[in-house]
Amino acid sequence: MKQALFYEEFANQKVQCHLCPHHCIMDIDERGNCDVRKNINGKLISENYGLSSSVQLDPIEKKPLYHFYPGTQILSIGSIGCNLACIFCQNCEISQTNVDNFYSGERHDPDEIVEMAIGHPENLGIAFTYNEPTVYYEFMLEIARKSKEKGLINVMVSNGFINAEPLREIMPYIDAFNIDLKAFSETFYRDITKGHLKPVKDSLIAIKKAEKHLEVTNLLIPSLNDDLKKFTKMVQWVREELGKDTVLHLSRYFPAYKSKIQKTPLGLLFNFCETARHYLDYVYLGNVTGCESQNTICSNCGKIVISRYGYFIQKNGINSHGDCIHCHNKIVIS
Repeated sequence: MKQALFYEEFANQKVQCHLCPHHCIMDIDERGNCDVRKNINGKLISENYGLSSSVQLDPIEKKPLYHFYPGTQILSIGSIGCNLACIFCQNCEISQTNVDNFYSGERHDPDEIVEMAIGHPENLGIAFTYNEPTVYYEFMLEIARKSKEKGLINVMVSNGFINAEPLREIMPYIDAFNIDLKAFSETFYRDITKGHLKPVKDSLIAIKKAEKHLEVTNLLIPSLNDDLKKFTKMVQWVREELGKDTVLHLSRYFPAYKSKIQKTPLGLLFNFCETARHYLDYVYLGNVTGCESQNTICSNCGKIVISRYGYFIQKNGINSHGDCIHCHNKIVIS
């Protein structure tokens, strides 16, 4: 456990957390919405500091990041907790729990994580992922600072539901982000995730302005966020605010947690993919195997430059600088 950053103490020993837009106010022994930040004796404590639910090498494409050092591996770490409560959560075992009910994790200090990363010679760096990294912010920040000192790359996979100040503080230490834009509807965010849309949009814009590598994920869920008009507004917004070269991962949903809705029909997924491609240069399908929509096609000349089958990657069409070998169009950060 560790005393948290970004909170306010009151005279009656209540505390208010300012890490994310919930701004939770907690009495003694109460936890915030994330269920891992707790008022202990009038101090806000990060209970999941150093607690790892998983530490393992992953393909960078698993984050998913398709235009950031494709074909490499990255040490990926996660903890427990989340500041949203999506009824369809795909990793609820670690995100919708707390330290009282989670028994299989291990404790690590930041130096240990960095040494693990350095110990794998082919490793790109460290990815903060699996559950929402915002809720283990202090642990992530310390690791990211130490990691950069060693010349490693840092990646944050997040729901983007974080306040501006903590995002600004960690921004210099993060090289690439994948942000989950769950829908383009405040009603969806309020009712289905117990969050809000605007802070996520603000985070995306801030990341883009900071000139960090940014990719966006949208999980397409039948009957919840499959309104084509709203989806079209979303991809139009991405093009206007983030750029038409912003990578979009359109992922197939499967029933999980509290949601019994049937999995996303492939036809619906392909239809939305085609719509997105009218506005964005690079749109990929996720949670679908053996699909050509996972290949990278140069937006300038139309040639396949990266072929993907699962996590088997062939980079036959780009050079060492990430440029298309046919027309020299910039494709990826390599």
